[in-house]
Amino acid sequence: MEASGSDEVDKLKTKFMSAWNNMKYSWVLKTKTYFSRNSPVLLLGKCYHFKSEEENEAAPVGSGRAGENEHAVLYGNVEEFRRDFISRIWLTYREEFPQIEGSALTTDCGWGCTLRTGQMLLAQGLVLHFLGRAWTWPDALDVENSDSESWTSHTVKKLTASFEASLTGERTPKVPSSVLKEPRRTVSHDEDGRNELCHRKIISWFGDSPLACFGLHQLIEYGKKSGKTAGDWYGPAVVAHILRKAVEEARHPDLQGITIYVAQDCTVYKADVINKQCISAGLENTKDKAMILLVPVRLGGERTNMDYLEFVKGILSLEYCVGIIGGKPKQSYYFAGFQDDSLIYMDPHYCQSFVDVSIKDFPLESFHCPSPKKMSFRKMDPSCTVGFYCRNIQDFERASEEITKVLKASSREKYPLFTFVKGHARDYDFTSTPTNEDDLFSEDEKKRLKRFSTEEFVLL
Repeated sequence: MEASGSDEVDKLKTKFMSAWNNMKYSWVLKTKTYFSRNSPVLLLGKCYHFKSEEENEAAPVGSGRAGENEHAVLYGNVEEFRRDFISRIWLTYREEFPQIEGSALTTDCGWGCTLRTGQMLLAQGLVLHFLGRAWTWPDALDVENSDSESWTSHTVKKLTASFEASLTGERTPKVPSSVLKEPRRTVSHDEDGRNELCHRKIISWFGDSPLACFGLHQLIEYGKKSGKTAGDWYGPAVVAHILRKAVEEARHPDLQGITIYVAQDCTVYKADVINKQCISAGLENTKDKAMILLVPVRLGGERTNMDYLEFVKGILSLEYCVGIIGGKPKQSYYFAGFQDDSLIYMDPHYCQSFVDVSIKDFPLESFHCPSPKKMSFRKMDPSCTVGFYCRNIQDFERASEEITKVLKASSREKYPLFTFVKGHARDYDFTSTPTNEDDLFSEDEKKRLKRFSTEEFVLL
């Protein structure tokens, strides 16, 4: 009887907290975001400018970097940017989902934000893998925000006018290099149908149920291996390792062609990466695996060092980038772009109802954010994890060169934030080989994860 009474108390506490958090996190989409009319907006390697159509049709604008012959095409308008942004997969707090094993929790409100931002980064990597960067959701512009003054309107014309009314005139900055515009493709009805099925499949992998391979329930199970439990707070580095294990353990046949590599001590060991990317396809043949590269970094001491602003901008300007798991103290955000010195992000701190993704034609709207948010780089917490997607080994080699250029160009100190080195980690005697193949984390990994857990900021 006592155990039963205790369970009832836990359930009542959970319901109370759910109601409180639902009210607390209902304001997220109601705050208005202001963009500059005269400054380009970068979103995961694509550049937009909110000038008139006539100005957008002008010749490409140079990157402004001396000695280079690169160009960044300023393209698109408010509608194109909105379509691209809303097409990204948005994963937020949920309530009333199946109870998490070993707890009375049926919501992650108040503690699951870093897991959610990690899910968003992984989801973007999977979108690139299966659909490509040019893909956008056909229904993106139909998603409406409850705030009629920011994004929503009954027509694209009204919507665009409403958004442009909030633009402020500011100085014209330099445009980051290596940002190219791809013409919007027309797709056949069959291709559109295939893309829609793939779109739904990706979202279903992040469903809030024990069966979803990248759902909250599974991620928490992997987190237990590093000493975390449901209701604990997770840092960006710990989440990176949890995502790696989730991808390694995923049994869906479509996921066998992708892997995750997490950098060790701010170092990417190229031979280890290439080993992970090689799949045996016979006695003599191998084929490439796609890879998501995750690099936990720290952009300063207690506060973010402003010297790293150009590094973050450079990373988000690369076509390989799948975003940044980061935030500000006590809150985790998924950073996907920037304008001037402000970062553009998706916010997981919005409590939504559970959606059963196992049902055919489940509603998609709640998985797409209708409104971007902006935050000054100065407010960013120094702990974060940056992510990149490489389709094959050749792509990884190119990406490592591009990322290294950004690291060198943005580093004012002798040592960059992280490095690419040849060889294996064992060649440098920094890590040990796992002794138990059945253990999800090696002893060395467990030590690093415990260190990350104590060093990283607390997320609410």
